[in-house]
Amino acid sequence: MDSPNLRAISCVLPVETLELIFNHLERNELIPVIGSNSLFHNVASRALYRTISETSSVQAVRLIKTLAYNDTYSRHVRSIDLDFANNLLTANLLRFLHRALQRLKSLTTLILDFSMIDNAADLAWIFEGCSFSLMTFTSSMRCDRSLARFLGMQPRITELCLRGFNKEYDFELEPKALPKLEHFRTVLSYPSIIGEVLRGRPVESVSMSLYPGDVCTSLDTLLLSATAIKRLTVMSFESDPPVTLLPLIADRLPHLEAFHLVGSHDALHRSWSLSYAWCHAWFAYCLQEILLEIGSSLSQFKSLKYITFMAPALSSAPFNDEKSIAEAWSKACPTLQTIILPKGLVWFQRDENWACLRDSEE
Repeated sequence: MDSPNLRAISCVLPVETLELIFNHLERNELIPVIGSNSLFHNVASRALYRTISETSSVQAVRLIKTLAYNDTYSRHVRSIDLDFANNLLTANLLRFLHRALQRLKSLTTLILDFSMIDNAADLAWIFEGCSFSLMTFTSSMRCDRSLARFLGMQPRITELCLRGFNKEYDFELEPKALPKLEHFRTVLSYPSIIGEVLRGRPVESVSMSLYPGDVCTSLDTLLLSATAIKRLTVMSFESDPPVTLLPLIADRLPHLEAFHLVGSHDALHRSWSLSYAWCHAWFAYCLQEILLEIGSSLSQFKSLKYITFMAPALSSAPFNDEKSIAEAWSKACPTLQTIILPKGLVWFQRDENWACLRDSEE
């Protein structure tokens, strides 16, 4: 039964104000609010179900069953993130998920991750009969004909992430599919899949991985976008040093504005393992030479403003003169405004000098 105090609050505060208040509550704080009275239940349900993420596997199963049979809650969902990467799903649960997705008519953001075993099967059938119109879609499911058909029915998607391990499945998008796509991220896709997504679409931001033997082929796909790519993030598993990669990118994207390079631990270890055998002073010298070499390649970029070079193997290296590297890189590429080096410090120009956030805080 509603208490007098709750009825008084309900009379004084408009529903819109209550919703603003409830939006600041955590999920565990919203649960008792929902049970307070009928008005609070309706308003708090919108806040609770609008964005769903960080659910455990058990909670996700309960959630799917609730949404599959309750239109009152499912109509509030705008964003949902379900992670089953560490679980094997039964056919029955997939049917529940299919039924739940059919009821999420207002959904705009969908993130679905499945295990490698489940991803080996065709899972895109769970989208059959769905009427939502997505703007963001992320999934680990395999890129096959069924997924391509689903993407072809989502013209409002602006951000797409395909992060599953993909073999050479029959993945071919209709030419008119994804007409508004602007941001594309992938982790383990073949160059053919990357090219299929980028071809003729207005993609200006790409995040991709580079593997030995496919570097040039993968980078060539960047030329297929209908618009110039402005932001590029690369996870490099290539064994060659980063200095060999930059000219390849600059040749294809001379007007790149933001570039983020992450070198894998194994690749860097193969490239510089001999340096680790020497004393710390020698390794610091080698690291400085490597970073200076990278800077010399930056002169080929005409519009580069932001660059990040992160390498797990180098973050604890005995090298502390990142300022000289920032200055050298800026001299090679005068358009640079922000630089992030392996130590993780953000370098920027202040009063014609290069400083980092740590300096500005002091």
